[in-house]
Amino acid sequence: MTIYTNIEDLRVEAARRVPKPFFEYVENGSYDELTLRANRRDLDAIRFRQRVMLNVSERRHGGTMLGEPVTIPLALAPTGLCGSMCANGEIKAARAAERFGVPFCLSTMSVASIEDVAAKVEKPFWFQLYLMKDRGISESLIGRAKAAGCSALVLTMDLHVEGQRNRDVKNGLGIPPKLTPANIWSIVSHPRWALPMLGASEWTFGNLKDEVKNSDDLGELAEWVKSQFDPSFDWHTIDWVRQRWGGKLIVKGILDPDDARLAVKAGADAVLVSNHGGRQLDGAASTASQLPAIRDAIGGAKAELWADSGIRSGQDVLKFLAMGASACMIGRAYLYGLGAGGEDGVIKALELIRDEMDVTMALTGLADASKVPPDLILGAPERAAQEPAADAYITHLDG
Repeated sequence: MTIYTNIEDLRVEAARRVPKPFFEYVENGSYDELTLRANRRDLDAIRFRQRVMLNVSERRHGGTMLGEPVTIPLALAPTGLCGSMCANGEIKAARAAERFGVPFCLSTMSVASIEDVAAKVEKPFWFQLYLMKDRGISESLIGRAKAAGCSALVLTMDLHVEGQRNRDVKNGLGIPPKLTPANIWSIVSHPRWALPMLGASEWTFGNLKDEVKNSDDLGELAEWVKSQFDPSFDWHTIDWVRQRWGGKLIVKGILDPDDARLAVKAGADAVLVSNHGGRQLDGAASTASQLPAIRDAIGGAKAELWADSGIRSGQDVLKFLAMGASACMIGRAYLYGLGAGGEDGVIKALELIRDEMDVTMALTGLADASKVPPDLILGAPERAAQEPAADAYITHLDG
């Protein structure tokens, strides 16, 4: 029986089980991956304040996100092609989130459709929307999410154009994927991944197959997707979405205080500070370095402040909470669990994060994760970017 002690162990197992093109699709960042590395470097540089003279015998890890109770202040972020990590990946991740007691958010670019996931879970999940030039399709997706009972909508704002991920280009992982000899060998040499895929409910973008003409032709679908990235949308578009959605609205992809103010002004119920996990603007600042300024910019607003990008542990979650976030979202961390062990692998990833939170809370004198004081950490987080990179992380990215 494999023993997993941290998210990195799940990552190593996922790399062993999942064909290289699909694993690296999850793993990589855009261009030179500067922002991808900065996300980890700046979180690693933050230090905790150790406290030992306080009673922490009764520790509480839970809280709420948009009024929904959560076992830990965390949600599974929307990830495109989640179903490439294992057969029916979105369904397995949603079921794991439901079992553990945290929200799951389905991506527009998921393999399983909104309806596929809704049929396999008992509690409402969230849906993430990419605005498209064809607003009719965006409106249809909103309507389908409402009909499926989704309890919140995540509007991603940092995809006016798509950042190039160089490893995807080299691996031929586009739409449709190139069936190079290397890719074919990678698939057939991973039978534990490949055989279940034969019985998967979908092999394409499930949410778009009924929205796009000739969606069975992956080449034509690819051209349509590329043509739909919309560089014209701005903060006014949030109001367009909010009027049609009518429910809780999370604005994702905020990395600047001015944009955070505009998102709140436009009616966001939560602002998610994020650089898309380093997959869009390479050279952008890390989430950890920007969060304090954004916190100060929208302090006192009714909107909740969340953070993602780079989280690999319960300690990372607590660092973000100490900087002013009320909750976090994870992407790669749970995808590694999904690739390593399906639904149970996602549960394991969440358990590891919860257990790391628990131990760190005890050793920092913190009894309630919903009330994390700024002095849980030492020094100014804004200075984290001046410290050296984490050697272990750089090693596995380069190797």
